[in-house]
Amino acid sequence: MGLGTKVRLSRLFSHPSGHLFGGAVDHFVGYGNVREGGLADLPGALARVMAGGPDYISIQPGAARHLWPAYAGKAALVIQAGCFTPDDRIRQLIATPEDAVRYGADALAVAIPVRGDTEGHYIRWLTDTVNAAARFEMPVVAHVYPRDYANGGKIVFTPDEIAYAVRIGFETGVDVIKVGYTGDFDSFQETVATCPVPIVIAGGPKTDTLLGALTQTSEALRAGAKGAVVGRNLWGHGDTTMAARAFKFVIHDGMAPEKALAAAGA
Repeated sequence: MGLGTKVRLSRLFSHPSGHLFGGAVDHFVGYGNVREGGLADLPGALARVMAGGPDYISIQPGAARHLWPAYAGKAALVIQAGCFTPDDRIRQLIATPEDAVRYGADALAVAIPVRGDTEGHYIRWLTDTVNAAARFEMPVVAHVYPRDYANGGKIVFTPDEIAYAVRIGFETGVDVIKVGYTGDFDSFQETVATCPVPIVIAGGPKTDTLLGALTQTSEALRAGAKGAVVGRNLWGHGDTTMAARAFKFVIHDGMAPEKALAAAGA
């Protein structure tokens, strides 16, 4: 790992806790009906997440171009390159490491699903991106989502599938891996312990309550995760800014979920 990569990674993990709290507003074509839900007003959603003080934001390149100038220097910027729909109708890489450099980003994220007939195509996304990023010392963050093709491509979080997703990430050479939490402490701890790069958890699976999301985050941290990058469980629970503060208390201060909610003003 060269100096440039180390410097950029240090900006992602800049908090004294050594953990990372990221906000994901990068759902794009996979999000569904853009007139409904927490991302219907994308500029407003970004403003509400940023008011909660995340360490970094993961966002699509076009949205970053239009919206990020107002927040430059207030958090690390991660450009999301992966773009796919659950049925693979759309599957494209929409940004390169060079694009991330031009945008002033601190990392390039690549979201991929695994399993199914198109798995090799997505793994190639990661390997090609890692190889191209080496020229620019641009860290690559892999967002890896195992899918159940017998159930309409639904994302799954079983211990075996999450372990497989993590293995895909580090064997393709990425610098940080984002995966969902299994809900099983022992299996997740085992997976983290055998991975040579930092693992952060995805905000999903979507929980019924914010307390549930904070609880699974707390458990993942105790199992060895280095933080969380949260989307639906952040802007999908009503008061986005309050939710972000609660996540920060759990991730950076090690606060119990119930106390974090109270401290955040829930």
